[in-house]
Amino acid sequence: MLILRLPEVKRVLGHRADASVYNAIRDGLFTTGVAIGQRAKGWPDYEAQAIAAARVAGKSEAEIRELVKVLHAKRTELAILDGVTA
Repeated sequence: MLILRLPEVKRVLGHRADASVYNAIRDGLFTTGVAIGQRAKGWPDYEAQAIAAARVAGKSEAEIRELVKVLHAKRTELAILDGVTA
């Protein structure tokens, strides 16, 4: 799994501005970033790809919000499988 930084996330999603990504997060249309350093965040590549694919497939905002919830739950599931408590 790759961790994408904001410029890569914007490319995957087709956004031009940082604010577009943060607005999507605020609106529940994109996942929150994960800490990759003391002052750095990133996003798992599969999450950005899944959300982009949902948009291409014509999913509604409600369906994308549900996908975001599933992706957040998957983070916890992956942590448990690796023996790490979330």
